Amino acid sequence: MNKVGKEIDVIIIGAAIVDLPLRPVSKEVFDVASYPVDGIAMTIGGDALNESTIITRLGHKVALMSCIGVDVPGAFVLDHCKRNHIDTTYIKQDPSLDTSINVALVAADGERTFITNRQGSLWKFKYDDLDMSALKDAKILSFASIFNNPLFDNKAMVSVFKKAKEEGMMICADMINPRLNEKIDDIAEALSYVDFFFPNFEEASALTGENEEAKVADKLYAYGIKNVIMKIGRRGCYIRNSEGSMIVPACKGVTAMDTIGAGDNFASGFITGLLEGKDIRECAIYANCTAAVSVQYVGATVGVTDKKIVDEMLAKYREDYQ
Repeated sequence: MNKVGKEIDVIIIGAAIVDLPLRPVSKEVFDVASYPVDGIAMTIGGDALNESTIITRLGHKVALMSCIGVDVPGAFVLDHCKRNHIDTTYIKQDPSLDTSINVALVAADGERTFITNRQGSLWKFKYDDLDMSALKDAKILSFASIFNNPLFDNKAMVSVFKKAKEEGMMICADMINPRLNEKIDDIAEALSYVDFFFPNFEEASALTGENEEAKVADKLYAYGIKNVIMKIGRRGCYIRNSEGSMIVPACKGVTAMDTIGAGDNFASGFITGLLEGKDIRECAIYANCTAAVSVQYVGATVGVTDKKIVDEMLAKYREDYQ
């Protein structure tokens, strides 16, 4: 990367919200009048805020671009950013909006479902909330999740990505399942700007209409994405680029407590690898290790407290795959 002397390493665009994780919850939750869980706590959440938190803890400077309300959850988000040294210059506070709160129903095996407010800031965040002049100040732009903020359609993303490319930035992006039934052709132009794309297999399969890993990755690559980095769960990740394809295996012996934010931690680890000049396989290994730490704790940002804990997982990874 040729952006030397920049004060910010990564600008991250996306959701900054509050999560209320409930664990463990089963399908019987609706069959009883009262359902006890092990704990209910207000935690920070949202793809962009999760990434900002983890990348900062891994030693890099992050500015967050998002939108929140002027309310208690919004203050909670800003306080978290302050304590974690995340640059909040580009977070817009809109007094007409409620800061989004997601209720996360987490099953005993760590899988989860989110209940989200369609009137909250996550759904209302839009292109006009961005300060595009900020893009000149960073090396990497991370668009935390395509489809997560419904008002960021192809046209909005292309405007952001074009500006980022003009400024010499590398573009990373993750995705969630479409909220408004969008198809892959609806975001085709935006995808063509992306250097590193981090979908999981289920999301990518639904988006492409393909069912085999190789075909899913090939189809995404055909849309102009430079490097498809597809998360394949307990098996690790599948990489497809101009040099071909490979699987980078996951960490061994990890028991998942909670998968909330696992993908955000993966992306954070990968982006950290890019900032540190690692090659693509080493970036993927570091991403796997970051996600492996995350899933052993309840909450998206509870596990990765600093770089040391990921480096310890990396050392174990090296031993397991000698």
